[in-house]
Amino acid sequence: MKRPYEVAFIVRLDVTDENSVNNTIDQVRAWIETDQLGEVKKIDRWGRRKLAYEIDKQREGFFVLMESQIEPRGLPELERSLNLSPFILRYIIVRTDE
Repeated sequence: MKRPYEVAFIVRLDVTDENSVNNTIDQVRAWIETDQLGEVKKIDRWGRRKLAYEIDKQREGFFVLMESQIEPRGLPELERSLNLSPFILRYIIVRTDE
């Protein structure tokens, strides 16, 4: 049974251009929708923002929030992919109320 989750992440900007940011967002969407384990309902692009503190020598990042329906058994693989991606500085996955 799919449950509602919010997936928020920050895309690094040092080696990326606008196309790379879009490619990273599409990649995360593909990870969520792999094997029909989830679906993305809404993508909210907050844009380029200053970070509260430096992360990996980065002072700014591109913030994205995805509202999704995800099977709980698909979360470990999604977290693993987000963790290993060189383009994502930080991420958080939160279950929302139904």
